[in-house]
Amino acid sequence: MPEAQQASRRVVVFGLGGTIAMTSSDIGGVVPALSAEQLVAAVPGLAQAGIAVDVVDFRRKPGASLTVDDLTELAEAITTRFADGNLDGAVITQGTDTIEETAYLLDLLHQGEQPLVVTGAMRNPTLAGADGPANILAAIQTAASPELRGQGCLVVFADEIHAARRVRKTHATSGATFQSPNGGPLGAVVEGKPRLHNRLTHRTTLPTGQRLPGRRVALATICLGDDGTLIDAAADRLDGLVVAAFGVGHVPADLVPLLARIADRIPVVLASRTGSGSTLRSTYAFPGSEHDLLGHGLIGAGFLDPLKARILLHALLTADADRATIEAAFDAAGGHAHPSTWPWNTPEPRQEP
Repeated sequence: MPEAQQASRRVVVFGLGGTIAMTSSDIGGVVPALSAEQLVAAVPGLAQAGIAVDVVDFRRKPGASLTVDDLTELAEAITTRFADGNLDGAVITQGTDTIEETAYLLDLLHQGEQPLVVTGAMRNPTLAGADGPANILAAIQTAASPELRGQGCLVVFADEIHAARRVRKTHATSGATFQSPNGGPLGAVVEGKPRLHNRLTHRTTLPTGQRLPGRRVALATICLGDDGTLIDAAADRLDGLVVAAFGVGHVPADLVPLLARIADRIPVVLASRTGSGSTLRSTYAFPGSEHDLLGHGLIGAGFLDPLKARILLHALLTADADRATIEAAFDAAGGHAHPSTWPWNTPEPRQEP
C-alpha cells in the first residue's frame, strides 16, 4: 500500500484487560493493570506503520471475568464509533481465556463492513518474550487493511488471521494456541501486511435492537457412563442447553428420555465434544445416536463447536427468536443448510476483484 494511502487509515483500539495488560501485584502473580493507552504506546514499529490509532480503555478484567453484557456494550460502543465515520477498523485487546467465545459473539453482533480484530497475549509484559506488542501491531495492521472488509470479526495471534466462527484456543500456554480446525486460518501478516489465503463466503449476523436480559444457557459435556445427574438438576433453571456429545452426536441410550423431555420445554442443541468436524444427521440410528436425538427434538450444531453453539443459542434467545428461527439459524450457521437460509439479511463479504 502506498505510504500516502496507508497514512490516511485510522483504527480504534478497545482495551478489556487480560494477560496482555497484566503487571505484578503486591500478593504475587499478575493482575490487569495497564491501560489501553499504555499497551498501544509500548508497541515497537507502530509509529512507522503510518496508521492513526484512537484508544478506549473499556474494561480491565481477566478474560475469565468478562460477561455477555460486557461484550454487548462493547459491540454497541464500536457501532457508535463507526457511525461517527473516519474509522477503517477496530481492535479489541483482552484475555485469551474467552477469546474464542467473545470473538464469535462480536461477529454475530457486528453488521458493518469494517473488520473487528480481537487479540491478546499468552506471556504477560513482565516475562521475557512477551507477545502482546507484536500481536497488537499485527491486529492494527489487519484492522486497517481494506482486504479484510466484510470478513466480520477476526482473531489475530502469532501473525495468523483467523475467522471468529472457526477459531479455538487449543493449548493452555503455547503462543500458537489459536487454531482453526475447520478450514484453517484465513491468512497471515507478513512484513506488516495481511495476506489472505482464503475468504469467508458468507456471514451470519443478528439484527440489532431490544434484547431480553438474563437468558441462562448451559453447556453439558457428556462423558463415559454419564447418567445425566447434573443435567437433570439444572434443567428447570435453564432457557437453553447445549450438549457436547460423543463423536458425531451420540449420548448413552439411558440419557435419551431425559434430553427429549428437556427439549420439549427449551431448545437443546447437539454439538460434538471433539472440537472439529460436524455433527451428523442420519448415519447412525441406534438409541442415543444423532438420528435418534434429532428425532426427539434436539437441534444439530453442525460444524459449530460446543462453545460457539452456546454463544449462538444465547444470542438467539436474547433476541427472542422462536423455535423455528433457532432451528433455521443453526442449520445455516452449522453448515447443514445453505447460508441463504439464515433467518435475517446479512452483509455480503467483499469479494476479490
